[in-house]
Amino acid sequence: MDRDKRLKAISLGLSEETQAIRVGPDRTPEREHSEAIFTTSSFVFPDAATMADAFVNNSGLSIYARVDNPTVDGFCKRLAVLEGAEACEATATGMGAVLSTLMAHCQSGDRVLMSTGVFGATLNLVKNYFIKYGIELELVSPTDLRAWEEALSKPAKLAYCETPSNPTIELVDIQGLSALCRAKHCLLVVDNCFMTPVLQKPLALGADLVIHSATKYLDGQGRAMGGAVLGRRDLVEPVTSFIRSGGVTMSPFNAWIFLKGLETLSVRMKAHSENALAVAQWLEKQPQVERVNYVGLESHPQYVLAQRQAKAGGGVLSFTLKNGSREDAWSFLNATCLMSLTANLGDVKTTVCHPATSTHGRIDESDRQLMGISENMIRIAVGLESVDDLIQDCERGFSALTG
Repeated sequence: MDRDKRLKAISLGLSEETQAIRVGPDRTPEREHSEAIFTTSSFVFPDAATMADAFVNNSGLSIYARVDNPTVDGFCKRLAVLEGAEACEATATGMGAVLSTLMAHCQSGDRVLMSTGVFGATLNLVKNYFIKYGIELELVSPTDLRAWEEALSKPAKLAYCETPSNPTIELVDIQGLSALCRAKHCLLVVDNCFMTPVLQKPLALGADLVIHSATKYLDGQGRAMGGAVLGRRDLVEPVTSFIRSGGVTMSPFNAWIFLKGLETLSVRMKAHSENALAVAQWLEKQPQVERVNYVGLESHPQYVLAQRQAKAGGGVLSFTLKNGSREDAWSFLNATCLMSLTANLGDVKTTVCHPATSTHGRIDESDRQLMGISENMIRIAVGLESVDDLIQDCERGFSALTG
């Protein structure tokens, strides 16, 4: 048995850190060390019968880049191992993953439950489009299992949540909610973007499907856009079918970037978490700060759940300014210079934004209030710079409020 076959034979017994580096696409006859990028729109066949078998019987051979691609398949294989999923499907963006999941599993007349703590575009997608086609939406507090239980007292096809929530950093009890959903035959879909499989494994806690914006931490350096849907094979296959017909397909080049990102994901998430905790602890002591939202803080109301559900707090925090306004939040942002003023997150570069006028700026004000997104809230996605330098930048921001 050659080296590659021996490695494949032992791959399931490897540690997570090793799997993130070694599991992936098969090596080609060119014997490349780094994974190959297959930048081709189609694939050729030796004869008509083999071609027909690939198209009609799904023999496993690649046929067309909208349908499959070895580099994209390699990314899916590696991410599936990390999430503990039977199957994974990749999409062009994180929102493409959300769209594909809802299109695959919902139809007119279905009822969808959604946490109030979701990304603004996710809420807009359902409220502005799916409702037009007969989908009923009910918003539920992420932290209140009784509210979820009450919402599930009527038939629901799918429950969707992000945990931690963006940008309020509230948690959904995945294990508790999955038990409620399972009893009512409702699919539970969890967006795991903030934590990644390194820190949190929703499928192991009972979720049916996991969503990722690969654009964020799976990439890690803000280079490419992509998404993924993972879970049991029978639940992912309808998503695959929609993606192949709808064309919400991941680029092979982006898949290669994500493969490289996954190799350092474990190291990065530990460092992001350590830096974020240090910044959050410092922010708690500042007189200009009303409240800091970070699940790694003992002051977080769901700290015990966070310790049980995830290995660390992740890289994202938010805080509110004491007696602050939108103008105060903007003054803070405009006075900083090291942190990047951008709505993206998951980068090695720290980013900072005003959620009420950026990530959630296009949703109704009433929905923002329901979500707890105030005008004096600032979100920081802590990167891998020196914590001392990040604190100094925050001090620049606070100085604009006092003088």
